[in-house]
This record gives sequence, C-alpha cells and structure tokens, in this order.
Amino acid sequence: MGGRGQRRRVNCWWVAGILLLCFVERIVAQLKYSVPEEVQVGSPVGNVAKDLGLDTSTLTDRRFRIVSGPNHALFQLNQNNGVLYVGKIMDREEVCDGTKVCLINLKIVVESPLEIHYVGVEITDVNDHSPTFPENEQRLEIAEHTPPGTRFQIHAARDPDVGTQSVRLYKLNTNDFFDTEVRDSGEDKIPFLVLKKPLDREKKAEHRLVLTALDGGSPSKSGSLNLTITVLDANDNRPVFSKDTYSVSLDENALIGTLVIQLNATDLDEGLNSEIEYSFGKTQKKKVHDTFELDSVTGEIRVKGKVDFEDTEIYRLDLQASDKGQLPWTAESRVVIKIKDVNDNEPDIEVTSLSNVIPEDSKPGTVISLISVTDIDSGVNGKVICKISNNVPFDLMPSIEENMYSLVTKGRLDRETVSHYDITITATDSGVPPLSSAKTLRVQVSDVNDNRPDFSLNPVELYLVENNAPGASIYSVTAVDNDLNENAAITYRIIRGDGLQGDMTSFLNVNSENGQISALKSFDFETLKTFQFHVVASDSGTPSLTSNVTVNVFILDQNDNTPVILYPLSSNGSAEGVEEIPRNVNAGHLVTKVRAYDADIGYNGWLLFSLQEVTDHSLFGLDRYTGQIRTLRSITETDEAEHKLVILVKDNGNVSLSAIATVIVKLVEPKEAFATSDVKSSAKADEDNNATFYLMITLGSVSALFLISIIVLIAMQCSKSTDYTSKYLQEANYDGTLCHSIQYRSGDKRYMLVGPRMSIGSTIVPGSHANTLVLPDRRRTSEEGTNIPSGKRYRVLRSRTSRFRKSFFPAAVTLLNSQPRCPPPHTHNPETVTATPTPSAT
Repeated sequence: MGGRGQRRRVNCWWVAGILLLCFVERIVAQLKYSVPEEVQVGSPVGNVAKDLGLDTSTLTDRRFRIVSGPNHALFQLNQNNGVLYVGKIMDREEVCDGTKVCLINLKIVVESPLEIHYVGVEITDVNDHSPTFPENEQRLEIAEHTPPGTRFQIHAARDPDVGTQSVRLYKLNTNDFFDTEVRDSGEDKIPFLVLKKPLDREKKAEHRLVLTALDGGSPSKSGSLNLTITVLDANDNRPVFSKDTYSVSLDENALIGTLVIQLNATDLDEGLNSEIEYSFGKTQKKKVHDTFELDSVTGEIRVKGKVDFEDTEIYRLDLQASDKGQLPWTAESRVVIKIKDVNDNEPDIEVTSLSNVIPEDSKPGTVISLISVTDIDSGVNGKVICKISNNVPFDLMPSIEENMYSLVTKGRLDRETVSHYDITITATDSGVPPLSSAKTLRVQVSDVNDNRPDFSLNPVELYLVENNAPGASIYSVTAVDNDLNENAAITYRIIRGDGLQGDMTSFLNVNSENGQISALKSFDFETLKTFQFHVVASDSGTPSLTSNVTVNVFILDQNDNTPVILYPLSSNGSAEGVEEIPRNVNAGHLVTKVRAYDADIGYNGWLLFSLQEVTDHSLFGLDRYTGQIRTLRSITETDEAEHKLVILVKDNGNVSLSAIATVIVKLVEPKEAFATSDVKSSAKADEDNNATFYLMITLGSVSALFLISIIVLIAMQCSKSTDYTSKYLQEANYDGTLCHSIQYRSGDKRYMLVGPRMSIGSTIVPGSHANTLVLPDRRRTSEEGTNIPSGKRYRVLRSRTSRFRKSFFPAAVTLLNSQPRCPPPHTHNPETVTATPTPSAT
C-alpha cells in the first residue's frame, strides 16, 4: 500500500505538471498493443475503454475519439464498445521503413471531464518479402592467368523484413571453377565469388552462374542473381600460317594494285594478343619492295610497280606474322610468284598533224595529217591493223612505208551541219588476245560564206494602228545567218522606191544593226489603208550574200473622225436648218431627215441619232438609226408655231465622237407651206443643176442618150407631181459606214438611190454637193443623193414599176467594183428599185 501510495503521489505530480503546461488537458493512463502487418481491415487490436476503466455507456456522450495525428487513419475506435480495430491494411515496411521496432502512438480523448490517453500499437513483422538483388545480372571480367583463391565481391541481396526473416544464406550453382564466401557486416551479409582453379580462355571464354539468396522465414523465400564471368585473354599462343610455302602465278604488266595473294595466319588468343601484323623478311631484296607491297593488316600482297616478264621471271618473298601481345610471338612463311608472258605491248599511234583547221569547201582527197603506228612486240604480236571511226567524211590512205597512213577528206564538208569532227584512229595487233590503242584527232571546219541571211517569216503581215507616233518603232525584222563571225554579221536596209506619190519608203527608216523599223510620219487610215515595202538583209562576207523580206502594212482604223453633218446645213456652214410643215399633217409625217457622215469604218463609223433637246416630246420623234424626224401625233391648235430640235449624232467608237445638229420646225397653214415649198424648190434647182452638170461630165462615157433620158424622166415625174406634203419616204438603214441608201418621191412614184460608202481620200465640205448626185425638180427637188466616188463604173437598173418597166431608171446606180453590198431598205414597196453590184459593167 505504501508503494501504491507513493506511485499515486508521483502520478499526481506528473498530472499536475501536465495540467500546468496544457491548462486544460488531463492525462490519465497509457496503453500498448501489438498487431501483425497485413491483417484484414476491422481486425480488433484491443478494448481501450475496458483497459482504461471507462463506462462504455458514456463513450458517445463523452465523445470518445482518436485525435488526428500521423498514421491515425490506420486505426479506428468503436464508440459503442470502446474496441480499437484496424482501419486499413498496413505494410510495416512502408509505414516504418528502416526501423527495427515499428510503434504507432495514438492520442485518445474523452470529455466531461477531459481526459487524454496515449496508446502505443506495435506493428510486428511477417515474412512477406523475398530477398532481391539490385540488378538481375552482374558481369565480371577475370584474366585467364588469375591465381586460384582470388575473391571478387558481388552484389548483396536486400530483404525489407527484419530479424530472422531477412537474408540469411547465399548459394551458388554447382561448377568447377567458382565458390562463394559470405562476410557479416552488422545486419548485412556480403557475398564474395572465390576462384577455385585456373581459367583457360581458349577452352571456355565465358562462365554463367546463378547466385541464390535465402531469408530465415518459414517457409523461406529467395531471390537470384545471374553472374556472367568473361575470361580475359593472355598471350599464350603464337601465330600459325595456313601454309609454309605459297606458290602463285601473275601475268606480266599486271595493273598496279592487282591482288597477287592474301596470306592467312591465325592466333588462338583474342584482342591484341590475336591481332596479327604481316611484314617482309629482314633480308628481302630491294627489287621485291619496288615491285610488290604487303598490307600489314590484311596480309594482301599487291602489285606496286611494273611487272615485266622480260625483266624477272620469278620472285621469292620471305614473310613474317607477329601478334601484338606484351611479348609478341612470330611465325615465318615464303611466297613464290611466277610471272607469265603475255601480249603486253599495245600499238603506239603517232599523229603528225598538218592542219587542225580545214575550210568547209575543201575538195575530197585533201591531206590533213600523217599517221605512224608502231608495236614493240615481235612476230604476230607486232602486226598492226589500223582503222578509222565510222560516220566521218575522212579516210586513211596507206603509204608505201609499212604502218604509215595519210588522213584525207573523202566527202563534202558543211560547217553549219557539223562544225568539228573527233576522228578516232584505232590500231590493233594480232596477238592473242589482241591489244588495241586509239587516238582521237579533232579537226575544226572553218566557215565559208555559203549561207544567205534567212527571214523566218516572209512575207510579213504588219497591222499598224493609224495615228502612230512619228519616229517610233513599228516593227522589227530579224534574219539569221548560219555562218560565223563576219559571214554572219547582218545589216539591214529598205529598198527605196521612185519617190512618187504612193511611195511610203521615204517615210520609213530601219536600224541597220538590229532591224528596228520606225515610221517618220503618222499614218491616216482614211488616206492610206495599205502599202508594201521590202527590207534587204546583207551579211559581211566576201562576197556578201543578201535576201529580202516583203512587209505588207495594213493600217487599222481608229475613231479619230468626228461625225460630219450633211443635212441640215445653213448658209454659214453650221449644222442648222429650218423646216416648215402644215398644221394639218397626221401622225407619222416625215418632217425631215438628219444626214451625217463619218469617215471611220466599222463601229467607229456607225452613227446613232438621239434627241438632246426638243420643245415638245409628245409631238416629234427621232429614229436613232436613220435620223428621220416624224410627227408622233396630229398637230393641234394649241401647239406652238415654232419648235427647236437639237440632235446629237455620235459614233460607236471606244471613245465616242459626236456632232450636234439643230432643226427649227415651223408649223404653218397649208397654203403658206405650199408657197414656201415652191420657193425652196426653185432656189435649190440652180444648185442641183450645177451638181448634175459636173456629174454628167463624169459620166460622159456612158452616152449622151443616157443623160438626156435622165433629164426627161426627171422632168416628167416632176411635172406630174401634185403631192407636196411629203418629200421623203421610209428609207433603208444608213449608218454612214457601209453604204448610202436614199429614197426619193416624185409625184405618185417612189425611187431609191443606193451606193457604196464614200471612197477613202474624199472630203466633204459643209454645204457642198460635189460628191452627191442630186436629181433636180423644177417644182420640188429632192434633197436625197448618193455618194458616187470618181473613177468607178455604174449601171442603171431597170425599173420594176408597171409604168417604167421598159425604161432605165437613172437614179438607181451601183458601184461595179469590190465595194460592200448595201443592205436592203427597210421599206418593202413593189415600186422601189434596188441597185446591186455586178461583176462587170453593162
């Protein structure tokens, strides 16, 4: 009791000290348990509540629990019965790696009052690991002269288990050369490999063993290590030749580097001890060293110098083979080389060239060089046959002296086809086998001026847009001469004409060196459409050769002409006119027609008419293609008496050009219109008579009867005309480029005048009728006309009207040349007469 009281006093002081340190904590007791590793989860460790004397019914209320700490998750407390059980599977080697005793300290707390209890759980080891080596295999190298008893340390096995369950024993598989020893070092056991007897690499170069480590568990577990022992060589064997004496034959004149023989010596050692070096004997003659060489590594004997049977028939070579050991071993042998005589001398060709250059116009049989052939062999081996390469215009002509030849031409040469020849001369002896030699002679063919300059294209078609810049290049001609140098140097010139009208060569210039042709003037399509000139190309040879090329120049039209208003034209030359119409006309009445002309062709001369300004759009309309102005409705009393129409005439060029015509239309009473029309007809009669007079002079070749018939017919038609209200009928389309189409009405009959486009070069002066056929009428003269270029022939077509079926209609004329046909008129009236071109005049 006294001892118990003393312990109680000690505990009280200990608890008091803890309370002073922790202020609120209270330590009551400390317990210790043990549990083996790898037990199942839920396995009981101990009843902590019972061992601490706690009431199990109050554990839940007092919050009986494990305080968080290291490894606390390994265990759990049951608050119902106070049992401590395993929370997860434990691996002692993982939890306590390297420690001999694996103790887990747990802090258990209960409240009301607060108590802290320390519980220690020791995890005991079980034999769950096998011994392992750091590597699966270990290699050792041991020299074959190593004395027995020598020890070699090998890898030690490791076992994570402790105590008796760790590594306790090493075993080596049964063999004649090695054994094991084990040295204790604390808890570790280190194995050694011990050599029992000498090794011989030539008998066995490698030993393979298996070392096994066993632990002290029950049952015992083990691990193994593969040992590979390589026996290192010692130089204990000498080299050996496969033969004591080698015999071989070699053709004379063998090429340098030719393999004569390859020696073969072997050594049972390895490494440097088996590496063999070959060498000539110490007493070998200098002739052998000059003729043959020996590869010290491979043992190959090759030809080093000239091998000549006439000089030496047999060679004897003394050879040695030595290894590379510390104390080298040496072996000797001999090689006998017999030289065989062969046809070893090729024919020798000597060329004495008289000239390496020969003109291409050389005659056949011209000597170029002398050929001499020799062969130092005798007999049949010195008999030589000489040949020349095929497909060359040369031949070998034998000389009186043996083996002498002349190289001569045998055909015509053409430098432009082949500029040089490589002539191969081959000499072959009659030996067996025959030997040949060849020599190539290059012969250059010099140029002769035998080729004219050549134009790739002749004649040349040149299309040149008009209005070109004066002095600018318009074309470049190029000629090629197949000759060389001066014979191929080409100069150009233009063949000049007589300088008369139409000769364009005076306006052209050519660069004599490069053939660039420039025009010194600007060409006008409306004046000139095509011309031709010739360019001559001359080389600089002696004599000079020439050729020429014909250049046909076609001028292409540009839209460079503004439309010219033919009608209306005022007395001062402006495009203005006044038309009077009675107020009683109906819709569709032809007021007048705007006529225009464009000297361009195609789309550039295709004219379109449009109203730019009109006082009353509902009263007048304009046909955009014909220029006809017609009434759109009947005239009323409220319409103004005077109307101004501004017509824009433009062509269809890329950059359109245009002209403006102004027509003043006056609305008058019918009687006033009749009187005004009479005055105008009389005023214009004189002008038209003048135009007719000049036209009759131009057509005087037709006949006087023809002219009288025209005047009579016109007079008859005019005298019978009672309708003055309409001067114009619907006409064919006239665009100012292809042809003119004009319809004329006199009385109750209608006529149409057709003709080609105005000829190139003609000019139109505002207000002039010099190029227009006008048919006068004393009472009403038609303002229609057709362009009639001078110098052309015309035919009068027969009228198809019932009244004039047997008479010629003088106003229908057509050009008898290659001018384009006129399109048919828009108006299809059985009384309309059309004119068509005919191949010949009638």
